[in-house]
Amino acid sequence: MAITASEIETSLTGILARCHELSLRQHIGEDEADKVIGYFPVYFPEEIVHAAGLRPHALYGGGNRVEVRYADARIGSFVCSICRSTTELGLNGSLNGLGGFFAQPICDAAKHMAGIWGRNFPQQDPQILALPQNVNSAASVRYVYDEYQRLREILAQKIGHAITDDALRASLRVYNENRRLQRALYALKREDPARLSTVEAYLLIRAGTRFRREEHNELLRNALELLAARHIRPMDKPRVVFLGGFCEQPPLEMIETIEDVCFVVDDDLLIGQRWITEDVPEDGDPVWALAESYIQRSAASPVQFDARKRKEDVLMTMMREARAEAAIISAAKFCEPGLDDQLALSRWLDQEKIPYLVLEFEEKMTSFEQMAMQVETFAESLLFV
Repeated sequence: MAITASEIETSLTGILARCHELSLRQHIGEDEADKVIGYFPVYFPEEIVHAAGLRPHALYGGGNRVEVRYADARIGSFVCSICRSTTELGLNGSLNGLGGFFAQPICDAAKHMAGIWGRNFPQQDPQILALPQNVNSAASVRYVYDEYQRLREILAQKIGHAITDDALRASLRVYNENRRLQRALYALKREDPARLSTVEAYLLIRAGTRFRREEHNELLRNALELLAARHIRPMDKPRVVFLGGFCEQPPLEMIETIEDVCFVVDDDLLIGQRWITEDVPEDGDPVWALAESYIQRSAASPVQFDARKRKEDVLMTMMREARAEAAIISAAKFCEPGLDDQLALSRWLDQEKIPYLVLEFEEKMTSFEQMAMQVETFAESLLFV
């Protein structure tokens, strides 16, 4: 018997409600103690943690539901919200169950997170995973490979035995399926944004940071099946791309504010979860395959210099493939990589006479009235020009 439109929406609502609850979950319970490895965005090779039988836990800050009370004594008030609220989560006890902490030197603030963590939570053995910023160097794959092998050894010591190549290949298979499902989700959003909103896609992907990928794969398969059968009503909204959510994530209310009047047909939200854009080869040395994929099969981001991925070309490709007519260029407050890209892209969009809107955000924002007026005016200018 065919499932009705009402049953489809009820099932989707249930899935999305679970994803939303998971996205808000910050506490690492005692039942998970020493089984969870935390990492600070943007990208982290989760497959190695998965192969160790541990669960990777992406630290995307506390959002606008965590009040910073203790972190200001450990970190400057001028530092971006995600660093401050992540530190707050550590200091208020939410992350006591972490069995490890890894940060990456993606910017001046992030590269000091391991030091802050080491001073306050030395029992979690904080580490820096030093990925190359210039990936065009001939030595870049070898450098990444050596760092991944170091990570492998650290985790092997935690679990008391070696992480085998077979275990890594099994994890590659799980994550390759996850990447295929995420690509299908974004293809659907680009093709038919009325069927799948950006908030919904965001929640579906972020849920994967809170449980093992096997369960996330099942959730995405179910969601895609329901979305394919979803009844939709045609809507007249301008199609835009959103850039600026690569590290600190904008509040969901900000995305909803934009989507009230625009279709966001592509974005860089949670780009670390979608960093590798193709399947990682499952034969040969699995660690080398991961390292090579980081260099050769990866998305563009302000936190990585790659001369093959010019900012302007990346944006134009996004707009062309998503059939977007305008762009929203955003950046988190105090985010130097984001603000650098914002300036460069704004100049180029001015030169090419492509409509765009510049927005600034921080994760702890709670008021969106002024932003709503800006976005509504921008959307009207696109519809009625």
